[in-house]
Amino acid sequence: MQLHISPSLRHVTVLPGKGLKEFIKVKIASRRVSYRMLFYSLLFFTFLLRFVFVLTSVDGIDGGETKCSTIGCLGKKLGPKLMGKKTESNVPEVIYQTLDAPLNKDELKGRSDIPQTLEDFMTEVKKGGFDAKTFAVKLREMVTLMEQRTRNAKIQEYLYRHVASSSIPKQLHCLDLRLASEHTNNAAARLQLPSAELVPALVDNSYFHFVLASDNVLAASVVAASLVRNCLRPQKVVLHIITDKKTYYPMQAWFSLHPLSPAIIEVKALHHFDWFTKGKVPVLEAMEKDQKVRSQFRGGSSAIVANTTEKPQVIAAKLQTLSPKYNSVMNHIRIHLPELFPSLNKVVFLDDDIVIQTDLTPLWDIDMNGKVNGAVETCTGEDKFVMSKRLKSYLNFSHPLILKNFNPKECAWAYGMNIFDLEAWRKTNISFTYHHWVEQNIKSDLSLWQLGTLPPGLIAFHGHVHIIDPFWHMLGLGYQEDTSFADAESAGVIHFNGRAKPWLDIAFPQLKPLWTKYVNFSDKFIKSCHIKAS
Repeated sequence: MQLHISPSLRHVTVLPGKGLKEFIKVKIASRRVSYRMLFYSLLFFTFLLRFVFVLTSVDGIDGGETKCSTIGCLGKKLGPKLMGKKTESNVPEVIYQTLDAPLNKDELKGRSDIPQTLEDFMTEVKKGGFDAKTFAVKLREMVTLMEQRTRNAKIQEYLYRHVASSSIPKQLHCLDLRLASEHTNNAAARLQLPSAELVPALVDNSYFHFVLASDNVLAASVVAASLVRNCLRPQKVVLHIITDKKTYYPMQAWFSLHPLSPAIIEVKALHHFDWFTKGKVPVLEAMEKDQKVRSQFRGGSSAIVANTTEKPQVIAAKLQTLSPKYNSVMNHIRIHLPELFPSLNKVVFLDDDIVIQTDLTPLWDIDMNGKVNGAVETCTGEDKFVMSKRLKSYLNFSHPLILKNFNPKECAWAYGMNIFDLEAWRKTNISFTYHHWVEQNIKSDLSLWQLGTLPPGLIAFHGHVHIIDPFWHMLGLGYQEDTSFADAESAGVIHFNGRAKPWLDIAFPQLKPLWTKYVNFSDKFIKSCHIKAS
């Protein structure tokens, strides 16, 4: 391309290269042109030429032997974009058709000619003799075979994790037996908790009252130790531990022999509560019915794993419904907190798979705005795997009863560390609503939701939840192995919800130290039961 400017600056002629005689003549107004305007004009044309050169060069690289002129290449590059059209694919249509064609997975059984790895596949390709269709057929067979093997491996992993998380490790069973024996033989292990002079504090609303429901002595000890160690005013802390009948003696023995003074610890079994022993308890009636339905639910783990059509994640969720914890009274008891603690105005309820890493007493300064439940919502956050839960994640919106009453896109919230305003709660029908929907789920053969106490909790507390800062409750440490140690360490409370509990061998090793730091491995009971950090 050549640029000619007449001496009078009245005409500019642009000549294309390669000997073309055509030219473009631009008529310029008769007014005087400044050198500055001339300079900017030349600068613009220089930029334009470089732009065309780059596009031409790239086109030459992409197009191989395909030739095109400077203007032609520019048109080829910009034309489809300016017209809103897509460029044609270089992949032969037969490959698309072959890969998209249905494949009977039984055809792959017993086949020895299918490449087992990408390296084997590339070796066959390099030998030659493959047309496009043969290439696509081989690729489809190899990928399908790999998908089958990956699916089977994931299902087996989920099954093993289900078995591991549903059973009681022998070390924890040993700890219960040793402590029960100590309770029988050692008067120091049978102390009244708390001592008589501290009993008035149990109903004193000037204290910070925490409630922990657990049948796991080791887990309860970690929650209690982490709560007291990180509290700035431990002398004002009251921890109410609720357990079942079989765990009461081991739990009492542990906290009698391992006091956390100046904090006040109360250990109480459910049968010690007057309210729980009088008349019918809705949660126990619902659990009895739920157990009968669940015992036949989906034919057990063998039938669930044998399903060949569902995704591994769906199978994992169904396996989780069989977990004994979902029919544990410890998991349901929180819905009766107003009846269990009639003299208290506000409590913080803690699950036994959490670790407290900060002072929790500022939770009492949060203005709940008349709401009952202070909780962290689980639909926003950087971790999309953990913090992407909405009502549709827990409730079955294909059921007309659920679809009629709730919005699937509404944000969910989490159990594990919750502030409960018991005064506000007593003015509502939350507990009745909870039991009503549990009954509806049992009548519908568990078709409204499939697992846990969170789904009926989401329904019962609907409209009664005050969202708190996510710093107070970090979730997913029992199923999100990508959680970094630094992120977890910076949270106020971390929650090992999921199968990989920190006291199990399947716990994530990079996160387990956050829990084990509150276990005294030199303790004689811990050592004798061979409970180790890793």
